Amino acid sequence: MRAYLRFAVVTVILGATALLLQARNRIEILPPHQNLSSFPEQLEEWKGTDLAIDTAVRQILGPGEFLLRDYQDQAKAEPDIGLFIAYFPSQRTGDTIHSPKHCLPGEGWSPIESSEVILNVPGHAPFPANRYVIGKGPARMLVLYWFWAHDRGVANEYWAKFYLIADSVRMNRSDGALVRIMTPILANEQSEAADSRLHVFGEDVTERLNRYVPR
Repeated sequence: MRAYLRFAVVTVILGATALLLQARNRIEILPPHQNLSSFPEQLEEWKGTDLAIDTAVRQILGPGEFLLRDYQDQAKAEPDIGLFIAYFPSQRTGDTIHSPKHCLPGEGWSPIESSEVILNVPGHAPFPANRYVIGKGPARMLVLYWFWAHDRGVANEYWAKFYLIADSVRMNRSDGALVRIMTPILANEQSEAADSRLHVFGEDVTERLNRYVPR
């Protein structure tokens, strides 16, 4: 029985590998989409300002489209919200999405809390996102991020890689994106207020994503 199970596992692995190799040999489909540079600068009451991405950071990210923007609420004195979107039309050449939890410590931020939350977007099934509270000295920042591909939101990076392989075989596509939003938690502010701010903003962003990250 054990020999049979080992044989079955090896057979499944070999079959999956063969399908993946077959998919890689096909000419990949690169669907049309709007460039991230045209992502709306105005989201409800939030007005965005583009920020430059450091050349060294761009080299680490690899070939893709990137948006880094700060949004400020024009109606209320709310803390700014930072939006970062990284879209990769193809991930077959080894340039895959980098998880923020690996790069934030390099910028001097340390994780304080981590969990998963659910984002509810009108007209879309709820999906999970990663929630981090990070700190640098006395400063605190709330971060939400998730992986987005083909109208599907995923929090876990290993599930994102699983879907990357599955979609490469099924759809002959390997495009996908990372979405990260972050806001300061003020010294006189409860974390629930920052959570509410990011959830509403994240839902506004997600409603528009499929124009820039194709279904």
